[in-house]
Amino acid sequence: MTIEPNENSTPDSTAPARPQTEIDAVADAFTDTLIRLNPSFATELGLPGHETEYQDYSPAGLEEFAVAAREALAGLDGLEPVDDVDAVTLDAMRERLGLQLEIHDSGWDLAELNNIASPAQEIRAIFDLMPTDTPAQWDHIAGRAHNVPAALDGYIASLRSAKDDGKVAAARQVRIVIEQATKHAAEDGFFATLASGAKTAEGPLPQEVQSKLDAGAAAARTAYSRLAGFLEAELLPVAPAKDAVGRERYALASRSFLGATVDLEETYAWGVQELDRLIAEQERVANQIRPGATVDEAKEILNNDPSRQLKGTDALRAWMQELSDKAVADLAGVHFDIPDIMKTLECKIAPTQEGGIYYTGPSDDFSRPGRMWWSVPPGEDTFTTWAETTTVYHEGVPGHHLQVATATYRRELLNKWRRNVCWTSGHGEGWALYAEKLMQELGYLKDPGDHMGMLDMQRMRAARVVFDIGVHLELQVPDRWGSGTWTPDTGYEFLKKNLAISEGQLKFEFTRYLGWPGQAPSYKVGQRLWEQIRAELESRPGFDLKAFHTKALNMGSVGLDTLKRALLG
Repeated sequence: MTIEPNENSTPDSTAPARPQTEIDAVADAFTDTLIRLNPSFATELGLPGHETEYQDYSPAGLEEFAVAAREALAGLDGLEPVDDVDAVTLDAMRERLGLQLEIHDSGWDLAELNNIASPAQEIRAIFDLMPTDTPAQWDHIAGRAHNVPAALDGYIASLRSAKDDGKVAAARQVRIVIEQATKHAAEDGFFATLASGAKTAEGPLPQEVQSKLDAGAAAARTAYSRLAGFLEAELLPVAPAKDAVGRERYALASRSFLGATVDLEETYAWGVQELDRLIAEQERVANQIRPGATVDEAKEILNNDPSRQLKGTDALRAWMQELSDKAVADLAGVHFDIPDIMKTLECKIAPTQEGGIYYTGPSDDFSRPGRMWWSVPPGEDTFTTWAETTTVYHEGVPGHHLQVATATYRRELLNKWRRNVCWTSGHGEGWALYAEKLMQELGYLKDPGDHMGMLDMQRMRAARVVFDIGVHLELQVPDRWGSGTWTPDTGYEFLKKNLAISEGQLKFEFTRYLGWPGQAPSYKVGQRLWEQIRAELESRPGFDLKAFHTKALNMGSVGLDTLKRALLG
């Protein structure tokens, strides 16, 4: 029997649920185990009962995740899919969990440390998703703050174990995390500010809650100070100066972020060609903005256009929200199926100042909506709409919000693992870049300035393919950009020429690429794989674009090889 989602109707969470299969049961049980092992995951999903806890970040704790993956894979052995939904789940779980175990066996999961996506950031960032409306909710925050020391101690134990095995992040990453941890420990850092600014809509917190919060914040500050001291005294002296991770580790990371195996040299060569193509397209659009203008001159014209400027973060947030709301209203029911419960998307200025724009998904019941966050570096207070319009589409609709919220919504079709756990960067970020191009295709970027902004974002992602693979594999620099093999220094100058972002953002992104190998290229490579799948389907009779989008989104985020097998047959 084959059960397919209805490709031409609006998703309906009240529709009869698809009967649970044996494969669904394994996936759901594995998800329940992950929630038990990682209480922060429950907070991300908005599930009650784990508001103050953290996962065990020690080597023993990480081994528990590996045991859970092995048990889930063993549970799948011998099971046959009863429908196409089952077939995708089986394919995706075997690929994702099998790769998780490969990474665990490599030992590098114990050494995880970088400037954006390691336990050093995760332990703090979960507070951003915790509600603050009532004294009880602030009591949860206080309780979790009290548990920060144990979480960081476990993390330190893993870093120390990895160090003893000769696995240490590059010195550049160690230094930046020392800086971040020191800021969190400061008297005006995140935890101190969290406690001093605590209140509900009704006013100050009850004294016992405030006292508990003050003590928890102090404990968290001390713990982050201890992390900084460990990194300074034990890790930094043995951290390698070299940022490049080499082919073996890079290939594993690339598979992790793509859910697909690609030829790294061919992908690098394609990235070089794609960058050249996008620069040529920018030159054409620059001529539209002013005949004879170079790309830089055209951008200067756009930057100096008062109608395209925003002053201050309040204006930025309001503009983001207005543009996001309009996209939802325009696209719903016309180009995409967007039920009412998914139409709320909050645009917010992030509580940190580290740079970057990101999306957080809705809670499982949508009581906490999807959110678009803008982390603004210190001193930046002027923003240009032409450069950021496409970013709103990338993070919101039809980008991440449509993608993530659809998977969360389709509870009658997808098991808990498919809805909430299986996130693959190349699939998700590839879709968001595909969404940017789609908005141009649908006529939303006709303005030359907005078109230039989209090309700038696409150019940045293509440059990251070249930089990331080139630097980490130490490949030859293309003639257009220099000579010899890539180094971080030559790579920084290359990024400076191709990433139209502020100096603060550039430094953050540069460090991110060096410390998170394989992640940055997954955006553009993921887009490439999405477009290849669509092109193949378009060559077949009866192709319908809306139906393609609906069917693909209803699968949730799976590895791109799984997506390709599911859509192309």
